[in-house]
Amino acid sequence: MEPFERIDIQELPLSVPAFRRQVEDFLGRNGLRLEEVDLYMAVLSDDGKILAGGGLFRDIIKCIAVSGAARSLGLSVPLVSRLVSVAAERGFTNVKVFTKPENRAVFESLGFRVLAEAPKAILMENGRGLEDYCQYLRGHRADGVIVMNANPFTLGHRYLVEQAASQGRLAVIPVREDASRFPYAERVSMVRQGCEDLSDIVEGSDYQISAATFPTYFLKNLSDAAETQMRLDIDLFGRHIAPALGATVRFVGSEPSDALTARYNALMKELLPSYGIRVVEVKRLKGSNGRFVTASRVRELLDLGRFAAARDLTPSSTWPYLMADLAERALRMELDAPLKPGLVGPDSTGAHADMDYALMRKSIASIRPFFPRMALASSPAELRQLGIDAEAAMLAATGGVNCHRGAIFALGISLSVFRRRMEVIGNKLLMWKCLVQTSRVILDNSLTDNQMHSTALSHGAAVVQKYGVKGAKTTALEGYADLFRFWQPFYSKIKRQPFALQRTLVFLIASLDDTCLIHRVGYERSEEFRNEAADVLGEIAHGADYGKTESLLKDLCMRYAREGASPGGAADMLALTVFMDSLLS
Repeated sequence: MEPFERIDIQELPLSVPAFRRQVEDFLGRNGLRLEEVDLYMAVLSDDGKILAGGGLFRDIIKCIAVSGAARSLGLSVPLVSRLVSVAAERGFTNVKVFTKPENRAVFESLGFRVLAEAPKAILMENGRGLEDYCQYLRGHRADGVIVMNANPFTLGHRYLVEQAASQGRLAVIPVREDASRFPYAERVSMVRQGCEDLSDIVEGSDYQISAATFPTYFLKNLSDAAETQMRLDIDLFGRHIAPALGATVRFVGSEPSDALTARYNALMKELLPSYGIRVVEVKRLKGSNGRFVTASRVRELLDLGRFAAARDLTPSSTWPYLMADLAERALRMELDAPLKPGLVGPDSTGAHADMDYALMRKSIASIRPFFPRMALASSPAELRQLGIDAEAAMLAATGGVNCHRGAIFALGISLSVFRRRMEVIGNKLLMWKCLVQTSRVILDNSLTDNQMHSTALSHGAAVVQKYGVKGAKTTALEGYADLFRFWQPFYSKIKRQPFALQRTLVFLIASLDDTCLIHRVGYERSEEFRNEAADVLGEIAHGADYGKTESLLKDLCMRYAREGASPGGAADMLALTVFMDSLLS
């Protein structure tokens, strides 16, 4: 074998279809399959064939294989060494690997040690990550443990904690893995706020194995993968986590419907007693309708925009996070709708040369973490600062392109108002009055523009000054009166019909002084666009079928794109309308 430094290890960019097929074929010939990886590196023969290869996903080595013809060449060691070096360059000092038990010696020779074992896989690590986490756990002694995802935290989770806490000192560990709808930072906050009066809330770690991080590539089928994952997780818990806490009981909720979770519970009952750990299964809580209270049901209701029903299944401490999720949903629904005149969507960049669908998604992702904080803001000054910070995060994510400034403001005020005045939700008059009151405090005329925004104002302020139109500020000071009088009722009436979002957008174009549109095409032309939008609405209202409606929208899209006309204000108000409808539904 050549010295390590002379072995050529190359990255194969999987974004290139030819390389991806080559890697998939190589792994397939070795009885493996390609998993999600950040990069894939390989040793190639002189004729370009893969002799050995391996991938890296964050701090996890995946998809390691050596061709049959090269297994006597000792290529695994230099390949793994390179992957460990790349991981270190990316800031990961504790590198993990899930692999077949027969590969144990190769990884042990490189400083890895076994953390958990199952018949078909082992989990290994080359640093002190687990040791450090267990040292942290020793400061949180408990008799019993609950590990929960809390995606989101429900009354069912609260009930489980109550039952467990009645039997002794309890530690609750939220799963850290961030592949859930609600990110870890939000889930741990929900758990802490929802049950810290009952138990010790312990920080999660990368040592609660998850479907997102467990590489199933070397297993023959996905049912094997699930079973192996469960066994590894149970072994790691029994061997390390529970002893560090001093715990002898693992509490779980019963699982009446999900076969995978039911199997996991059964395996814990079978395996954990051998570690001196008793498993106590608590029967799930049922709601007033006789259905089990589950996080999956809450997520279903959020998908449907039914805040009130989702709220009934969760403690009040979870409500700000539900509202934040619905605010993001509104932005995504607006973005994901095609055939929006002048606006970016999955089908077009509209009238924009500086924006596209991917950039808009980045913008939404950048402001999403601010939504629960806006809902929880304790003062107008804090809310203003959060708005400024959200704008700055958006501009940093988009390279300075203003994608959602108006939406940040409108949604931020709404989140703050209705989290503090939850009792008014469902009463349009009271909701409107609360928005008026809060907007007047937030938009204090004594504040300068620099105190309200992260950068100088957009062109909207100049348009308001030049033409005397209402503008976003006045609309907000009125508490978005037209939202309650016209926009939301219009959307609510048609939201289950084809092109509901597009028709609501056209309705908004017809009714708004859209400063973004005026800036781009001038006041007179914007008025013509408003009249045309009203005419299109009239044609649709008078029985235009699906094909005719689609044709009318396509025609508008072509003309707006041709003239560079973008109704950005209407887009912001469309998102606000969808969000408000979810609070009223």
